[in-house]
Amino acid sequence: MKTRITELFGIQHPIIQGGMHYVGFAELAAAVSNAGGLGLITGLTQKTPELLAKEIARCHEMTDKPFGVNLTFLPTFSAPPYPEYIAAIAEGGIRVVETAGRSPEAHMPALKAAGIKVIHKCTSVRHALKAEAIGCDAVSVDGFECGGHPGEDDLPNMILLPRAAEELRIPFVASGGMADGRSLVAALALGADGMNMGTRFIATQEAPVHDNVKQAIVKASELDTRLVMRPLRNTERVLNNAGVERILQIEREKGAALQISDVYDQVAGVYPRVMVEGEMDAGAWSCGMVAGLIRDVPTVKELIDRIMAQAHGLIHARLAGMLEAQPG
Repeated sequence: MKTRITELFGIQHPIIQGGMHYVGFAELAAAVSNAGGLGLITGLTQKTPELLAKEIARCHEMTDKPFGVNLTFLPTFSAPPYPEYIAAIAEGGIRVVETAGRSPEAHMPALKAAGIKVIHKCTSVRHALKAEAIGCDAVSVDGFECGGHPGEDDLPNMILLPRAAEELRIPFVASGGMADGRSLVAALALGADGMNMGTRFIATQEAPVHDNVKQAIVKASELDTRLVMRPLRNTERVLNNAGVERILQIEREKGAALQISDVYDQVAGVYPRVMVEGEMDAGAWSCGMVAGLIRDVPTVKELIDRIMAQAHGLIHARLAGMLEAQPG
């Protein structure tokens, strides 16, 4: 399948594995790239630029296909040494970076000087237009369904994607609610050039996380995510568990007086305990509503092959079959 995204990134299928904390290691990124998509190493999961350089080198040993790095820009008071991370990315021969969080504008000159293509995660059309204006090559448009941070506008992809298609000139992918061939065809129909999957890729055999995490996603329904930190305007969609219930209780009790320090223990440092040790009630970890569409834990190749086969079937059979024959 050829789209502007496959041509931009030199990949076979218009499928990107989003950056995920304590999930986006070399094993998963290489598996996605080997299967024809674009795999991403999560940069800040690596505690130092030197460790990121080693992870990039490890991924190069597993694949000769294009892969990228996710780099999330945090508030300035807790900013990691981004110039050093970007240098490690460039020196590692990486040519695609997915940026997220705050605007990458301050770092665009360094990224561009290294010949790196930038795709920025956005939760609104206005942010996507800003990304286009500062020179991003593509954007990932994240609807309200997505795991992690869906923004504060609460717009689902059925509205957000066609709005993005109306406004943007650069290519974009759909993120949030993406799981299968139906998702891909719907995203393309709404104007996207591909799709970004996060939660779906966690429930694969190559995802380097505890099996408890994968089984929790398989068992979950579309009703099992919760939104936390809404009063702080730092909304995060997470899978419900005892730790999340504690956060929601604190939010109810504190009301307008809520501060990040009130829930810090339930949201900070949780990922190693969940993803590595399998403590499913440790606290809040990102998960999309798409968990309701996830039924198994295939290999990455099985998943991507299945997605593309279903997409082709939908386009050539089901949808084409609905068109009335034109008069001769």
